[in-house]
Amino acid sequence: MKALVWHGKNDIRCEAVPDPAIEHPRDAIIKVTACAICGSDLHIFDGVIPQMKSGDVIGHETMGEVVEVGSENSKLKVGDRVVVPFTISCGECFFCKRGYFSGCERSNPNREKAAKLWGNSPAGLFGYSHLLGGYSGGQAEYLRVPYADIGPLKVPSGLSDEQVLFLSDIFPTGYMAAEFCDIQGGETIAIWGCGPVGQFAIKSAFLLGAERVIAIDTVPERLELARQSGALTLDFMSEDIYERIMELTAGRGADACIDAVGTEPETMASADSILDRIKVATFMGTDRPHVLRQAIHCCRNFGVVSIVGVYGGFLDKIPMGSAINRGLTFRMAQTPVQHYMPKLLQLIEDGKIDPGFVITHRASLQEGPELYKTFRAKQDGCIKAIMTP
Repeated sequence: MKALVWHGKNDIRCEAVPDPAIEHPRDAIIKVTACAICGSDLHIFDGVIPQMKSGDVIGHETMGEVVEVGSENSKLKVGDRVVVPFTISCGECFFCKRGYFSGCERSNPNREKAAKLWGNSPAGLFGYSHLLGGYSGGQAEYLRVPYADIGPLKVPSGLSDEQVLFLSDIFPTGYMAAEFCDIQGGETIAIWGCGPVGQFAIKSAFLLGAERVIAIDTVPERLELARQSGALTLDFMSEDIYERIMELTAGRGADACIDAVGTEPETMASADSILDRIKVATFMGTDRPHVLRQAIHCCRNFGVVSIVGVYGGFLDKIPMGSAINRGLTFRMAQTPVQHYMPKLLQLIEDGKIDPGFVITHRASLQEGPELYKTFRAKQDGCIKAIMTP
């Protein structure tokens, strides 16, 4: 089959790889009908995710049609149309039973590697390094799905691929980011990053009852899409974000702040972001937490900082004094996608949201390597790209 394969920094190729096969009785094989490039895939493209190996098949936003089912999988049958969550979860361990699917204790065969870095291991992920299991990803013609009696969500026939594909990751992640903010109604929520996850966080914050959303970015197309969703937008390259948020909130700060950017913010956004970039380039640091610092300072006393942007290592000079003395709450996670999928599917079926609003580019799998470059460079108005193998 054809798949997108990682061969090093900025080197992704579409090439032939072996077809997947059933390896465990709970597995399923799906023929991929749609997949997408996620913002977190760009960290792989940029070479900042450890434990990647040349030849790894990447991608974790995937859906398709079941073509083979393991002997112990009674949930799925050949011909079922499914969306596959990016988190691989057994459904039986301590965390899965409590709905914390992204903390699954069984699905990462390389959990010892992850524990050395993080103290313990999260769930295995599709196409996201050998630190998280070394599983082949879904930017391919076919995908093996482990624990397929737990993960995949069957899709109603009346919904298109573009309406449901993002249940695999970015819609649940954006919704979780907003849910973490403990919105009761009438709040002001500030969101850093108007990429796809940020766009879903904006939509979700309004769905949950926020009165005002302040969306922060510098890319014109992203800011315009945020405005179309009802957000007030700020360009961090042309105005002081802290001063503007204090002005907009009568000096109090936002009720909650969402970091939907993570470890690779715009380098020239501020002096500290330039310094972060130098530290990473000279191996004096692992991440660039400029956005997180700013979100902490912009949050009101006893507010919430919600973190869904990807960080991988140890963060430098985080203003914990501000957080502790002002009573901030931190909420963060790799999204337990299986927990959110049924609820969000219902929102789609009820017509309360059409997730396809973020799509700007459609391409074949063969065009994937060039599409990665376009998405990375934020060229041609690219906000979200999907591929059809």
